[in-house]
Amino acid sequence: MTSRRRVLRVHDGGHTTRPDTLTVEEPLEIRVAGKPLSVTMRTPGDDFDLAAGFLVGEGVVRAATDIHSIRYCAGATADGGNTYNVLDVVLAPGVAPPVASVERNFYTTSSCGLCGKASLDAVRTTVTWPVGGDPFTTGPATLAGLPDELRAAQRVFDRTGGLHAAGLFDADGKLLCLREDVGRHNAVDKVVGWAARDGKLPLAGTALMVSGRASFELVQKAAMAGIPLLAAVSAPSSLAVDLAAELGLTLVGFLRGTSMNVYTRPDRLGLQPS
Repeated sequence: MTSRRRVLRVHDGGHTTRPDTLTVEEPLEIRVAGKPLSVTMRTPGDDFDLAAGFLVGEGVVRAATDIHSIRYCAGATADGGNTYNVLDVVLAPGVAPPVASVERNFYTTSSCGLCGKASLDAVRTTVTWPVGGDPFTTGPATLAGLPDELRAAQRVFDRTGGLHAAGLFDADGKLLCLREDVGRHNAVDKVVGWAARDGKLPLAGTALMVSGRASFELVQKAAMAGIPLLAAVSAPSSLAVDLAAELGLTLVGFLRGTSMNVYTRPDRLGLQPS
């Protein structure tokens, strides 16, 4: 989703006024059975996938059958209108709601999905599908082509230059799903939610490519979805590397052209440390 604004363009000593296309950023409140759980700043679009992916990352949802329904809440405004910024997720009978240890100050920004996490213990959600034993392999040449594939599929970025992307690929480098959002973690949630709602979890034998850096939370989200390899065009954090090593997930950073840094499990790329 985009919006138009007028901007004063300064260039080569002169200036002109012209319209500019901007990425839309709006809050989304996620409720479970009517109880507020999370507020995140996101780019509207694929909101149901975003909600489902968020719940997968928190260990609440593991399959499409765990969700009974997702709907926008009518009457979200004082006059009874619908902002399309409030979602209510109804879990299937027998699926436990988020427990007290998971519930926290769930306000998140578009740049940081971890704001409000009480402790690292609360973040280290139990992984449903361990990725350490996944036999997935691919080649460095295939991995090197992912950034260009990701960029070519970013439709909104071409108009705004202001969106992150997450793309899911198979071992041959074929793009399976791409989602864009103003926040990196939201883009990943949208990919994972797409897979959850389509009955594709766990995502064994796949690679997740993200624009920007690789944070601890993105490693966690990949692992919670059963994805054995996470690649980013920028740097990972130290905690992201530690978690990837702990889980047996392959983590690649600075993936640009034919160069990359492989921080964990290089054997999946047919490589061994020298």
